[in-house]
Amino acid sequence: QVKLVESGGGSVQTGGSLRLSCSGSGFGLSRYCMGWFRQAPGAEREWVGAIEEDGSTTYADFVKGRFTISQANVKGTLYLQMNSLKPEDTAIYYCAAEVSSGGYCYIPLVDDAMDYWGKGTLVNVSS
Repeated sequence: QVKLVESGGGSVQTGGSLRLSCSGSGFGLSRYCMGWFRQAPGAEREWVGAIEEDGSTTYADFVKGRFTISQANVKGTLYLQMNSLKPEDTAIYYCAAEVSSGGYCYIPLVDDAMDYWGKGTLVNVSS
């Protein structure tokens, strides 16, 4: 069974940086598209970015140029480097995985399509 665990959240001032990690296990031989989502207080969860098995990445417009997704050599482990953080980036950040026969992602990722979720890690950006 796939398990995803996020870490690295915390508090930072505007303009600061954080690096989130997602440690995955139980992937077996299946192929996956993986991504990051976030949910701000009082708002719906939204897609942040995605990474395919070959390392190709795609981002939501509101994080382009500021956030970078990368993956480790260990299957199912990925990172979210967040720079130039703004107060509106304050949210719980979730790692998610979707079973994908070719390891490809259908952009934008949507909640209902994701098969596995972590419990999230809180990022708070103060002004």
